[in-house]
Amino acid sequence: MTNLIVSPGPLIGHTTVPADKSITHRALLFGAIADGASRIRNPLRSGDTNATLGVVRALGVAVQESESGELLVHGRGLHGLQEPETVLDCVNSGTTVRLLIGYLAGQDFFSVLAGSPQLRKRPMGRVTDPLRQMGAHIDGRDSGKLLPLAITGSRLHGVDYELPVPSAQVKTALLLAGLYADGLTVVIEPGPARDHTERMLTSMGAPIVSKGKYITSERPQRPLAPLDITVPGDFSSAAFLLAAGILVPGSDITIQSVGVNPTRRGLLDALISMGAEVQLDNWREMAGEPTGDLHVRHWELTGGAVQGDQIVTMIDELPVFAVIATQARGDTIVRDAAELRVKETDRIATTVTELRKLGADIEELPDGFVVHGPTKLHGAHVSSHGDHRLAMALAVAGLIAEGVTTVEDAACASDSFPDFEETLHKLGAKLDVTP
Repeated sequence: MTNLIVSPGPLIGHTTVPADKSITHRALLFGAIADGASRIRNPLRSGDTNATLGVVRALGVAVQESESGELLVHGRGLHGLQEPETVLDCVNSGTTVRLLIGYLAGQDFFSVLAGSPQLRKRPMGRVTDPLRQMGAHIDGRDSGKLLPLAITGSRLHGVDYELPVPSAQVKTALLLAGLYADGLTVVIEPGPARDHTERMLTSMGAPIVSKGKYITSERPQRPLAPLDITVPGDFSSAAFLLAAGILVPGSDITIQSVGVNPTRRGLLDALISMGAEVQLDNWREMAGEPTGDLHVRHWELTGGAVQGDQIVTMIDELPVFAVIATQARGDTIVRDAAELRVKETDRIATTVTELRKLGADIEELPDGFVVHGPTKLHGAHVSSHGDHRLAMALAVAGLIAEGVTTVEDAACASDSFPDFEETLHKLGAKLDVTP
């Protein structure tokens, strides 16, 4: 267990952030079923993506790594994966396991998915229930709603399925299963969700078609083409630096080569609506994804409301958004975010609990929270609860709190942002790490 000691102070300079985690997960999994070798430049190497890499190798796929960190995935084709000799350990990665369920349901072999104690508590029924409607054979705890899960590959058939709530993970699992199914699989979205899967599979020649809220998938008539991509910086990681740049007086930060996919940039849109000025420079596309450099300085904000469709575009950034809201004038309200309760932790409860220790005036709601601001924060001993996003959000809070803040078990930040502490330090943050 590692504690992060944070003192207040501005951040100044240029930096990059780790590569996009969602895109890295997909590049590894999709490259494994391509016909030939896929080249992945600038992949994220973190606890979560290493779990996906380990699973891909356990399914018989050779993956080479160059000195520069580039990965070469020797795809085996849609039907070339091998039955794993042991349990597939997804460690603590919800993305890995939920995508794998759809990925493996149509194979011709048996597999078992397991993970950490945290992952074993996370609900899987939202994926397994619609896959069973497609003919998947999935068994596990709580009638197949909790890990470990045993999947007996079977012949699938297409379905029309309307997602109860927007979810890129559930959508992706169904679209992947649709590549192995007889007939057409139709996923109906009630609102926008991340579209990395559609962008990437379409670039590989998969028959994925998006028309408004309808996304369809079916068995390809040709092998999937290998990928040749450069993964952009992860907006979810950039969010913590954006927050620090806006909140800490005297800060002036440029974050280079960040993915700004419209389905991911909800926090950026929320900040702009609250009065922040964030400059987007050097706009371009990388791996079919819009990318640019984000320049941000300290700015005063006004509170607002975030709810409805915007929630899904910033679900992972809501803990640090709560920190931002403590410094905005007036009330900031977050609703329709009950999904936070089934993340690595109950992120509504843990965010409220820990920010109150720092002096935040924040109220818990069943599906979100209300923050009354602005409030001066004071240093305190807080806990990450083993949640990487909460750990980083609390570190940002420590940069604006009077006195010293100790974030307990901050090493979990490496699940999505390796070298988080080093990045802050290079920008001038006053940090110390203790056992």
